[in-house]
Amino acid sequence: MAPCVTELRGRKMGTSYEKDVVAWANEQAALLREGKFSALDIEHIAEEIEDVGKSEQRELASRMAVLLAHLLKWQYQPNHRGSSWQRTIKEQRRAIMEHLDATPSLRRSLTDEHWVRKTWADAVAKAAEETNLDVFPEACPWSMDQATNTEFLPD
Repeated sequence: MAPCVTELRGRKMGTSYEKDVVAWANEQAALLREGKFSALDIEHIAEEIEDVGKSEQRELASRMAVLLAHLLKWQYQPNHRGSSWQRTIKEQRRAIMEHLDATPSLRRSLTDEHWVRKTWADAVAKAAEETNLDVFPEACPWSMDQATNTEFLPD
């Protein structure tokens, strides 16, 4: 798509989305604030809005995978349990709950079978890499509610 070129408060606007997305975003925000809707790069704005949602989903999945990996390590390496693992588990739970509070629509991910399977696979890969173990279950043995419960630690 061709860059939008216009004048706004004496500045020439027209940075290409592909050339410099940050400058483009600032220009698009300025155009919105000035009410110059016909000058907006609608297609790329729509893509960026969708990407915000995807980014939020990726952050939740990443944090959940770290949490699940540490729960696996806790369960399968009881002799290595320590305050570092406890801090990581506590921090990931806190961040996950904060993320869900800020973005309530993401809560449905926790019950989406595809999302749980993918996140579990990431967690198993992390745990296997960090422990050199290959004994982890194929499916997550805990519900996401259980995993995020501050009182829960696997045996």
